[in-house]
Amino acid sequence: MRKKTELDKDDEKLIADYERGAFRPVKNQVMTRREAVETVRRFMRKDARINIRLSTADLEMLKQRAAEEGLPYQSLIANIFHQYASRSAPQTN
Repeated sequence: MRKKTELDKDDEKLIADYERGAFRPVKNQVMTRREAVETVRRFMRKDARINIRLSTADLEMLKQRAAEEGLPYQSLIANIFHQYASRSAPQTN
């Protein structure tokens, strides 16, 4: 049995906006869809390899967390890197 997906605040807002009719259709849906699919393919393609050294304890904790999430541990690590890399840079004074 799969774990029930928990929604974050952004997901909840998106669903609420959709349910209240805040979204309108785009004029050229075919082209917009094609562009969206290409963007997803570009960002989801896993075509680079890295080699990283971790402590055994950290790796075991990552494997345990991945098992709890129902994911392969490599996918969890890739997701962590993606989230870190794609967030806005902290502001410096």
